[in-house]
Amino acid sequence: MPAPQIKICGLSTAETLEAAIAGRADYAGLNFYPPSPRYVTPGQAGELARQAAGKTRCVGVFVDPGDAQLAEVLAAAPLDALQFHGAETPERLAEVRQHFGLPVWKALLIASRADLDQVARFAGAADFVLLDAKTPKGTLPGGMGLSFDWSLLAGWKAPLPWGLAGGLNPDNVAKAIAATAAPMVDCSSGVESGPGVKDAALIARFCQAVRG
Repeated sequence: MPAPQIKICGLSTAETLEAAIAGRADYAGLNFYPPSPRYVTPGQAGELARQAAGKTRCVGVFVDPGDAQLAEVLAAAPLDALQFHGAETPERLAEVRQHFGLPVWKALLIASRADLDQVARFAGAADFVLLDAKTPKGTLPGGMGLSFDWSLLAGWKAPLPWGLAGGLNPDNVAKAIAATAAPMVDCSSGVESGPGVKDAALIARFCQAVRG
């Protein structure tokens, strides 16, 4: 089995983006949700996207954005995909994909087998789904370092391309890959020294653990 693809999410500095590129991460996630400690402005994102060009692909992370926000970001930063982490419906995702002409990813929060059954609703509307852990009510919709029960994925047949997120870090990612056969792994808080503060050494260790 080939090593999974890697996404390092919530990058905000040139140094940590460089660490992700050096670790051969396939995707760099840029967060456009203002309440998040990982938030970047469209201007900052533009600089990071230029740095990433030809080396890794940039995914914009949004929570229930309007078209105006998407257009503002895309005018400043050429993104390779748009990831949605809110209450977006399949219809909304199909609309965005048609309007902006970019691949659309949907993060889905998993706590039970019934949550996994919802993934099929997004086949045909999203190009990719990211299975993440449900976070407590009133908290951020991701990046909290929480995992869901990976055994839920035993025997699950994915209806569209997918990746695993939620609580992954350099110490547990190899176990997560062995347990789930995830074709892509996404890490945010697991490579941080504090909320929103990415650590270049942890990024290197995470990538090495996946490629190992």
